[in-house]
Amino acid sequence: MLTDILFGLGFVAIVEGLVLALAPSRLAQLLEMLREIGPERTRTLGLFIVAGGVLLVWAVHG
Repeated sequence: MLTDILFGLGFVAIVEGLVLALAPSRLAQLLEMLREIGPERTRTLGLFIVAGGVLLVWAVHG
């Protein structure tokens, strides 16, 4: 289980690093868009992303 957690954290670091390295200006635009839509909608979006991640992990690990 610990190896799965470390794998997941490593994979997240790779994806986030790629975004920062390959599209820094696009990331800045995305952050500005999140500021404009407000905290409540941002929170809702975050909850949907978390739910999607949980479903994906559940589907993969059964």
